[in-house]
Amino acid sequence: MQDAGSKPRGVPLEVISAALRRERGRAGLSLTELAKRAKIAKSTLSQLEAGAGNPSVETLWALGVALGVPFSRLVDPPVPPVRVVRTGEGMSVPSDQANFTGTLLASSPPGVRRDVYVIAMEPGAARHAEAHIPGSVEHLIVISGRLRVGPVDGLVELGPGDYVSFPGDVPHRYEALAPGSRAAMVMEHV
Repeated sequence: MQDAGSKPRGVPLEVISAALRRERGRAGLSLTELAKRAKIAKSTLSQLEAGAGNPSVETLWALGVALGVPFSRLVDPPVPPVRVVRTGEGMSVPSDQANFTGTLLASSPPGVRRDVYVIAMEPGAARHAEAHIPGSVEHLIVISGRLRVGPVDGLVELGPGDYVSFPGDVPHRYEALAPGSRAAMVMEHV
């Protein structure tokens, strides 16, 4: 199992690079315009499109929102018809705000609009998430530990087995209240 504070394992930079170029072209945006909309440096975007750099989950979410696409469309490589993701595997991206790691387990095929993640967090700084693409809804089931999550004006505390659903298209927050906090998350895109 990857420690929530460690560097990402096997971040597919070539997948991220190809996806950014593809989605930026689809949206008809220049490097400058996309960087401006995502509120990141043009040099950072240029590096990512060249297959370099070490993007945080915040950078990739900002780019997804600016492009109007789910996060998963930027990071998920093509998958075979039967896919098994063992514990400790999967494409993991850490936060640069908190001891938080999101691991993408599955993304939506065309016509289906949901992505599945495992989230690992440790107590300390909270992760503040900006609004995702309009119509996004987050579904979270706590596996272990305790979390405080939800829209910034409606945070709830959850323990193992607890479920919450909340709008992902408004600013929201994740905070671990106990060591070893983990949750399964389904991101729904309408």
